[in-house]
Amino acid sequence: MTTWEYATVPLLVHATKQILDTWGQDGWELVQVVPGPNPENMVAYLKRPTGEA
Repeated sequence: MTTWEYATVPLLVHATKQILDTWGQDGWELVQVVPGPNPENMVAYLKRPTGEA
């Protein structure tokens, strides 16, 4: 059975791709993006396997 770890990451509209690419290189998979506290921000929820069974 796969176990997961999760991260919540603030995203800036002008740097969204760069931020997500950086996390993706570390093995994180994007699960969802939701609006943040103001129009210039969003919040990304990511997950990756922990490597433990």
